[in-house]
Amino acid sequence: MSAPQDNKPDELAGTEQPFVQHLMELRDRMIKAILAIGLMAAALAVYPGPSTLYDLLAAPLVATLPAGATLIATNVISPFVVPIKILFMAAFLLALPVVLYQVWAFVAPGLYSHEKRLVLPLVISSTLLFFIGVAFCYYFVFGQVFAFIQSFAPKSITAAPDIEAYLDFVIGMFLAFGLAFEVPVAVILLVRMGIFSTTQLRQWRGYFWVIAAVATALVTPPDAGSMLMLLGVVGALYEIGIVAAQLFVKHTKTAEPADPAQEPVDPVAPGDAPKS
Repeated sequence: MSAPQDNKPDELAGTEQPFVQHLMELRDRMIKAILAIGLMAAALAVYPGPSTLYDLLAAPLVATLPAGATLIATNVISPFVVPIKILFMAAFLLALPVVLYQVWAFVAPGLYSHEKRLVLPLVISSTLLFFIGVAFCYYFVFGQVFAFIQSFAPKSITAAPDIEAYLDFVIGMFLAFGLAFEVPVAVILLVRMGIFSTTQLRQWRGYFWVIAAVATALVTPPDAGSMLMLLGVVGALYEIGIVAAQLFVKHTKTAEPADPAQEPVDPVAPGDAPKS
């Protein structure tokens, strides 16, 4: 009667040890990712510096302000805190490939070979698409949005936006356009996981446009130009995602590996003779 009780500590130790090892590996991966961000932040602090980074981020707005107008700081510590925030935001973006590699290295051992072929291209493409969305917002959208807003300002009002409010606005716009450019990746995942088919996505194209129109109206400023621009981009990316899903899934969807070392084998039912 005492034998099963004596085996319990060994069984618990056998289950706890792999869990602790996973936690330690996760800790190590997180430390490496944080170190990469810290190194990028230190490099950016030396050159070009937090103030220059903020001037670069504020350039699209400053270009549309009246002559002599500048941004203001309504909080005492804002001139110090806001550039530091921008420094770490830029450092995170530059270190994003390292961060994503650490995530990939942590989950890759638990994936099948065909799943690895699926995940790695999606990670790379989603990162590039996010950067493209941020660049599109900075170089093409900001100029039109700020010019539209300034055109409605009465002559008796001198525009002097607050730097913290501007930073919040920029981060929100970057996230909106960066995530909007992830539509092809989302479409590919939905098709690859079998949730929807490309035929269904084509049939439901009208519903997608309605949802996209509502979403773009909520995340963009009260500017018809920027809303239509984002809506057109999202719609085009949706169509690109459908075509890419057909090609991508065709080349990555393979049969489950039959190697016992890679995939668990179903137990043989009692009475079933093993095949020779």
